[in-house]
Amino acid sequence: MSTPTAPFIRLHPQDDVLIARQQLVGGTSVENILVKGLIPAGHKVAIRDIATGQPIRRYNQIIGFASKPIQAGEHIHVHNCIIGIDKGRFERDYAFCADVQPDKPRQHRDFMGYVRKNGQVATRNYIGVLSSVNCSATVARGIADFFSRRLNPDALKNFTQIDGVVALTHGTGCGMDSSGPGIQLLRRTLAGYATHANFAGVLVVGLGCESNQLAAWLDHSHLAEGPLLRTFNIQDSGGTAKTIEKGIALIHEMLPIANACARVPCDVSHLTVGLQCGGSDGYSGISANPALGAAVDLLVAHGGTAILSETPEIYGAEHLLTRRAITREVGEKLVHRIRWWEHYTAINEGEMDNNPSPGNKAGGLTTILEKSLGAVAKGGTTNLRAVYEYAEPVREHGFVYMDTPGYDPVSATGQVAGGAKLICFTTGRGSAYGCAPSPSLKLSTNSALWLRQQDDIDINCGEIIDGTSDLQQMGERIFDLMIATASGQSSKSEQHGYGQNEFVPWQIGAVM
Repeated sequence: MSTPTAPFIRLHPQDDVLIARQQLVGGTSVENILVKGLIPAGHKVAIRDIATGQPIRRYNQIIGFASKPIQAGEHIHVHNCIIGIDKGRFERDYAFCADVQPDKPRQHRDFMGYVRKNGQVATRNYIGVLSSVNCSATVARGIADFFSRRLNPDALKNFTQIDGVVALTHGTGCGMDSSGPGIQLLRRTLAGYATHANFAGVLVVGLGCESNQLAAWLDHSHLAEGPLLRTFNIQDSGGTAKTIEKGIALIHEMLPIANACARVPCDVSHLTVGLQCGGSDGYSGISANPALGAAVDLLVAHGGTAILSETPEIYGAEHLLTRRAITREVGEKLVHRIRWWEHYTAINEGEMDNNPSPGNKAGGLTTILEKSLGAVAKGGTTNLRAVYEYAEPVREHGFVYMDTPGYDPVSATGQVAGGAKLICFTTGRGSAYGCAPSPSLKLSTNSALWLRQQDDIDINCGEIIDGTSDLQQMGERIFDLMIATASGQSSKSEQHGYGQNEFVPWQIGAVM
């Protein structure tokens, strides 16, 4: 990378672009090329002439093609760079397993976690109130609100080991095929939360006549009620007030059991981390994402697990993952999910390259190829050991992939349902997000964002752009912060009370 004093960043000798470290004005000289016009910070400037139809490279990977002639020194963005001439398919060489590496010697480190009776290890100790259907959402919130430390400070005063009682509600559960893929996804998601290590106990409230019947959900999920998993319906309980009263009583029964837990040293191999990026910018693939990747490599070296997701936002860069797949079957499963998404978007009259978002583009990202190449950097460099569908339980240790939408709340909900006990979330434009019952850490890609929104940001990876830190140093800091947060240190989002409104199961299929 270029020296910290340079006004630009060169990522690879074969690249066609430089990245502006700061706003560049017309007439500025970069590598003996005069800048033509204004180049915003984080955006790209051409370092050679590029003819119409020629590929444009960043990270020594194709990020798009010139839609018209581009002169050296010009701003490269949506006005002259597209994913392909006439929307032609951008072909990738999947080269399955070509970059698989030997496993490195295992390292050891502990965090302070809660050990459950079934052997799972938690980073938090919540009681959850879930709704089977949107119709029971208000009641679920009413039950949890009784135990809110903000609304009722004395409700949990004798239960110091409990992080809180949270309601996780959603907008579906009925008006859907009672055996179709939509309800299967919802049931799998609810089951993942009901059995999540970070919940000491869970209460699930239904209405009584919904498609997502509680008895069918329990049977489908191979779950049985007990002292720490209770279910009941509003219609059987006599209405709203009586249901809330009953729910409060059931939570009171759970509190002493949940409070009997204490943190003890636990091996990092029990830590599963979901990787997210939202509000990305031109620096995401240079600072926060690869720094998080360095932290993931450390996590994997210690036996932990990292889940990369957001399939629409790895589109065009999936070939970098298939090369790391430990078997061809793993790599082909990822490609199958890509093909599913191409079909899914097509039947909904959309396209996979309708990304980046307006905020991403304002931050310097031009095509989905460019965004994806930066996004996959969150996954570090180790072997890809498994590919999971949305909200499937993650059993494998190491670096894995879960198929999710790119919309952050939906994606993180799937990761937590799969077992993520911590979320690491990179952002370049700014994010306000939390994910109960798993704490969420925010990593800023640039120092301007850190200075503007540090109430919400846990660590500033913009120091890499500033030249005051490097990727490995920042990766070690992120890994240390993972350990501290898993051990009980509050994230910024937890301090602000985020997490209950961000439970958003993926809805697919017809609403009927």
